[in-house]
Amino acid sequence: MADTENNARPPLRAGVIGLGMIGGGVAVSLSRRGRVPVIHDIRPDAADGLAGVPCPVASPAAVAQASDVIMVAVVDADQARSVLTGEGGVLSTARAGSTVVLLSTVALAVVHELSAACARAGVRFLDCGVTPGDKAAEHGMVAIVGGAPEDLAHARPVLEDWARTVVHCGPTGTGMAAKIARNVVTYGSWRVVSEAVALSRAAGVEPATLAKVLETADPAGATLLQLLLLQSTDALTPDLRRQIADLMSKDLDAALALGGDLDVSLPSTTTVRATVTDTLAPARARPHQPEASAKQEK
Repeated sequence: MADTENNARPPLRAGVIGLGMIGGGVAVSLSRRGRVPVIHDIRPDAADGLAGVPCPVASPAAVAQASDVIMVAVVDADQARSVLTGEGGVLSTARAGSTVVLLSTVALAVVHELSAACARAGVRFLDCGVTPGDKAAEHGMVAIVGGAPEDLAHARPVLEDWARTVVHCGPTGTGMAAKIARNVVTYGSWRVVSEAVALSRAAGVEPATLAKVLETADPAGATLLQLLLLQSTDALTPDLRRQIADLMSKDLDAALALGGDLDVSLPSTTTVRATVTDTLAPARARPHQPEASAKQEK
């Protein structure tokens, strides 16, 4: 009987607010899956050129009125607040039990603020970091979700129509935290790579050649995640930690010596060398969730 009732339920209606690279791509992916969304953007021509996407409606409130799951993909915290709680905002018309999915990258304090506003209106809330943005229109993004499991279960069919993978990180705020941490890895790597390029170029190696070395030596990027995997599986024993520390120290000393010989500044490499022990320390236990945050989950 339950299966019959579930099959008889109408499909979830999707809405998208903000049609930049992320939101526009989400709208295109939804449309290609047959779940054509209701959309809104402050730019009247924002949907032009988005395949299969209908004309925008007049306001966030109009999106919420016609949607069960509302993706919010605006630029910053102020826009997110306005879209949700401002005049003509989502929460002025959203039905109890509908779900807001925040795709914008904002501070965790803002995530909890908006989650609480949704809770007061009887609306579910998920924070959802996304990556990579350039794959949004190709069903190619990862949805990095924080929120109550039952709220994710409600929205999952819609998320799976635009995300190739949905990863539940934990309660409210964890999706955003994981996305922010992922950004640290990305941009930190860029800085280190820029130093490596400067060093290799000064030694007569062209950047394209270095890129080929990096790509062929580690095509799947396993080296980037090696330490994280060792720490997360408790495989980094004291003996192995000492061995890796010795190797890191030796190799980084060689890099710094070469930088000195070639007069190439390597500030990030210097920091890495000075923090080898901290880098290899056991992963810290997950911090306790504050009671206030736990209450916001309900």
